[in-house]
Amino acid sequence: MPKLYKDILYLIFQELQDNKETLYSCLFVDKTWCETIIPILWKDPWKFLKNGCKLRKRELLLNLINSNLSDESKNKLGQYFNFSYKKPLFNYVSYCKHLNLIEIKKIINNDTLIIQLEIINLLINENTKFTHLYIPKQFNYQINLFPGFQNCFSNIVFLSCSSNIGDNVLDGLSKICKSIKELELIIDENNNNCDIIKLIDIPTNLINVRLLIKYDFYIHINYEPFHKILEKSLMKHSNTIRYLKITKQPTLMILSSFIYLIRLELDCSCLGSRHYQWNCLENLSLPFLQILKARYVPIKPITNLIENTSGSLDEIKIDYTYHSENDNKRIIQVIYHNCSNLKYLTLVIKSNNLIELEKLLITCKYLIKLNILTDDRVFDWNNLFDLLIRLSPITLYKFKFYNSYVSPDLDSLKLFLDNWKGRNSLLLKFNMDINDEYSDLIEKYKAEGVINKFDYYS
Repeated sequence: MPKLYKDILYLIFQELQDNKETLYSCLFVDKTWCETIIPILWKDPWKFLKNGCKLRKRELLLNLINSNLSDESKNKLGQYFNFSYKKPLFNYVSYCKHLNLIEIKKIINNDTLIIQLEIINLLINENTKFTHLYIPKQFNYQINLFPGFQNCFSNIVFLSCSSNIGDNVLDGLSKICKSIKELELIIDENNNNCDIIKLIDIPTNLINVRLLIKYDFYIHINYEPFHKILEKSLMKHSNTIRYLKITKQPTLMILSSFIYLIRLELDCSCLGSRHYQWNCLENLSLPFLQILKARYVPIKPITNLIENTSGSLDEIKIDYTYHSENDNKRIIQVIYHNCSNLKYLTLVIKSNNLIELEKLLITCKYLIKLNILTDDRVFDWNNLFDLLIRLSPITLYKFKFYNSYVSPDLDSLKLFLDNWKGRNSLLLKFNMDINDEYSDLIEKYKAEGVINKFDYYS
């Protein structure tokens, strides 16, 4: 019975693995809860370094890692660290399933080779099984020569690395990448290793691929041959790949090969990627596509892609895509004609096209979240709020409003919130300038239960 109790607790806490505040509070309930939660928190400790006081968090994490070093290693590193702290109650590093060598390099903040090698040697051993591996740019350590390498990475399912990786490291990775299901390749501006395709060719069940270009300017180097090699290799997995993210227009017409895609993300945030026309989307048909995200991609080919779907889309996110009023009208029309099952929508809505938004709200009856981006210097907030009150489906309660020029007046917002009473409490985000009067109004409706959570970004 105690084991069953612990197994049930583990399943519950697994559902809360991204809610660190709740997990932290549960740590202090009793010994069983603590012993169940610690492995979940330490499965990927690096993710907690992303926000807040990074320097302090990195220092604390490094101290915990160092506390698990052997006496021999501590003697070697005595000139670099103070090892006066006590040995912890748990062997925290043994619970790690994500080996993030990128973050390790950052937290060490020191190019001294001996420090990096001792910590990597601590983490790679016969008793640990990693599932995720992140390798930094210009990483030259042959981790395949560390004792326990094969056992440590025999169950690897995720790999992130740079395309300029050295041959020695690449040779080691190719021995353990057969089980990889998710691959993230960071494409650099020079010294790309064409043998990187081994990491694409060898996996037998590649499901999720992200090709991320990191150069920002129009560098006069011909990258086409390298991109063609990558894309041809990717096409061999067209039957298994379900999730794809790319940050430049493909060199070859490869997207039509991935007919089983569930999620497609096109992110041209890099300056050098924004001049592409994306004509490859014009006649593209992805009948199983459920999630489409596009940033800095021309609106017309995106509109055509949505029009060619078979009604399977339930999430559309299109931002940083500036376009005319007519183009805006057409994409809204295409969405409500072809995406009646839509649940999540992020889209620019121009003031003169609110009548089209009205039709969308009537047709898309399963909406949960609506992010409205406006770039109009004059925007009819009164009309928008009236539409949302009259026509929002019962499922819709998450809103984000963005306008860098004009905010809704207090009376309009107050009327909207008054009329929302009795419905699901709002999750509300504002990306615009608001003053203390807005804040006071928001707090009033939070106290009344009309607003559940409010976030504000200037």
